Amino acid sequence: MSTSQLTSCDTFVALPPATKRGFVVFGKNSDRPQGEVQEVVHFPAASHEPGSKVQCTYISVDQAESTHAVILSRPAWMWGAEMGANEHGLCAGNEAVWTRLESDDDRTERLLGMDLVRLALERAATAREAVDVITGLLASHGQGGPCSDTDASLLYHNSFLLADRAEAWVLETAGHLWAAKRITCGVANISNCLTIGVEMDLQHPELHSEAISRGLWDGSGQLNFKQVFGRDGDADGCSRLTEGRKLMERYAAAGEFDVENMLAVLRDAPSGICRAYDDPFHTAASQVSVLPPMASARPACHWFTGTPDPQRSVFKPFVFVPGARISPHIQSPAIEDDPAKAQPRFQRPVERAHRLYRLHGEALRTRPERHEQVRGLEQRCVPELDRFLEQFTAEQAGELQELFKDCVESELQFYK
Repeated sequence: MSTSQLTSCDTFVALPPATKRGFVVFGKNSDRPQGEVQEVVHFPAASHEPGSKVQCTYISVDQAESTHAVILSRPAWMWGAEMGANEHGLCAGNEAVWTRLESDDDRTERLLGMDLVRLALERAATAREAVDVITGLLASHGQGGPCSDTDASLLYHNSFLLADRAEAWVLETAGHLWAAKRITCGVANISNCLTIGVEMDLQHPELHSEAISRGLWDGSGQLNFKQVFGRDGDADGCSRLTEGRKLMERYAAAGEFDVENMLAVLRDAPSGICRAYDDPFHTAASQVSVLPPMASARPACHWFTGTPDPQRSVFKPFVFVPGARISPHIQSPAIEDDPAKAQPRFQRPVERAHRLYRLHGEALRTRPERHEQVRGLEQRCVPELDRFLEQFTAEQAGELQELFKDCVESELQFYK
């Protein structure tokens, strides 16, 4: 599969005054190769020994002395995550971008964009801090390596959308170079082409000099990041970027954008944002997060599918509370680290499908009507949970510990 013809993901954010009750609403579709399983995993906050290392997908990096609690949606073969959130209300997602700095050196195994998403969520409490985490790791380790466990040619640079309760940041990279833009109101989205022009709030310290030395810019006027570093021919990603922005602006026009509007955006098929379960590069999983204002006592709520095609999947809610648990049925089987069982690279050596993924897929093939029935769970849950969270007090935290787990197991009952 040629990387130049891949269609990949979209990430969105809506902020006040476009949103209902001053919320920030984050959403992402993760489009991945057909057959790649995506799982939802939760890791509690942790302390780590000074000087310790953490093994990412390909390389190890210095571990932070403490890491935040996170919930992640990730391809089951990798350490990093396509998208996720942490206990402080920070959300993050990445997109594949192809730039003029592509080279054979991109095959060198370094940090994947997905590793950077997880590292940012584990180490940053705000979107601005996440920019510093990612750019610091880029400077220390760089990005690179195959982004698929079956296709060694799937190589790309990354853009990121980072959102917290107050603001969002778009961070776009071209190799080790980068530019970042702050978003404080309205709607924004990223897809598979660079979006930042001259309006950079932060940038790599050598961005201008490297653009000149590489012959990409003559130094006159203002440097336009997407024009200088963007690659020609990425029409599909830019088309979805345009169509996604139109959808967001339409839903946000009344200043009442909410979780249901974001669900509708992620399920929009005519724009190409939602890719069907049988597409060779389908929407493998999706996330929507609702972040209340900083002054609100209401907790953030994060909705994940863990299954392909949001039109035929159910979003299940998770809230960070002490003792929160998620279902093992949405987590892939553990893989033994046994060299005797090693398989050639870029072949899936084991079955990674979790139970929800298997039963969801069987129902798609044999009983598609079940998905319409099970969507009723989500349709009831969204307004009921909204009312509960609006009146939430800390004493009620125990009632949310198994919220996500219960929703997964209720969904499974429909597929049996």
